[in-house]
Amino acid sequence: MKKLVILAAMVVLSAYAEAQSTDNAAVIEHLKQANEELNHRLDVLQKMVDDVLWFDRLSDVAFVDKVYMYGPPPAVVKNPTAMGANNPVKFWSYVFIPRDMDYNKKYPLLVFPHGGVHGDFTTYYTHIVREMLAQGYIVVAPEYRGSTGYGKGFYEKIDYGGLEVEDVDASRAYMIENYEFVDADRVGIIGWSHGGMISLLNIFDHPKSYKCAYAGVPVSDLIARMGYYTDDYRDLYSADYHLGKTAYQNVEEYKRRSPAWNTHKLQTPLLIHTNTNDDDVNVLEVEHLIKSLKADGKTFEYEIYKDMPGGHSFDRIDTKAAKEIRLKVYKFLAQYLNPPKQLKSLSDINRAAYRQK
Repeated sequence: MKKLVILAAMVVLSAYAEAQSTDNAAVIEHLKQANEELNHRLDVLQKMVDDVLWFDRLSDVAFVDKVYMYGPPPAVVKNPTAMGANNPVKFWSYVFIPRDMDYNKKYPLLVFPHGGVHGDFTTYYTHIVREMLAQGYIVVAPEYRGSTGYGKGFYEKIDYGGLEVEDVDASRAYMIENYEFVDADRVGIIGWSHGGMISLLNIFDHPKSYKCAYAGVPVSDLIARMGYYTDDYRDLYSADYHLGKTAYQNVEEYKRRSPAWNTHKLQTPLLIHTNTNDDDVNVLEVEHLIKSLKADGKTFEYEIYKDMPGGHSFDRIDTKAAKEIRLKVYKFLAQYLNPPKQLKSLSDINRAAYRQK
């Protein structure tokens, strides 16, 4: 009898422990979801603060706007028969227009996609945008699908190296259609890191739309990237709302989204910069891109910088060396876009960076 009591007690305790474990698992899952939602809310708040900073920091030299437009329908639709499931994806783009422009003239346009697997266009680029405006460029910076600061739903519309490329080109088309002072024949695209990758894929897929392109430290080979990055990074791509598979499971899809495997398409004047001590995009990716372009007999310009301070951001920071490199970038762009003014010296670039009285 005593043995039966002990056995019954053990069964009850085991069931209780199992229930507690189940309850704990549910609580943990709930907390994870709540934390994820909180992170998206904080991103939205941060984006609102940064928007205010954009208007404040550029108000002396630019008309700053944020316009709503659309690109293709989502790449992944959970319920294709739901109402509006296949509607175009709506997104915001920043527009920067020089204050001193003559509305009776035509001006060149720079399309400026931001970087990051999930990133956004922030005031990190304040001085660079001011430098562009000082040359008379109109700038559009699209917050393409997957960008942060617009909630979980938009975040999960990410299509890295896919339809986000079409969102960026849609921002170019929007500017030409809606601003009569934008010169459709003088459009360039410029970007760093993932933005550099988007710049490359845009000129590969839309060669007649862009007169030139600059790709700084561009993500170039997703297959190689999956090999040297961590599981957390790889999980961003294989998420069910994104590609849904690893490179091992679908290597052709990762290849399709990699500039180094699409170099045969190049028709547009192109400048590439990379850095041997890049701590984000390993130089081996960009070297693969360069070798592929050469193998395809393409004409382009490039420079591989040796252990430049700043690593991944070596030509975006505000050091003397970085500004000198940006002068090279602007000189390249000016050959094809013919801006009203050019920055030709460090003095020019320094004057452009700071508030005008």
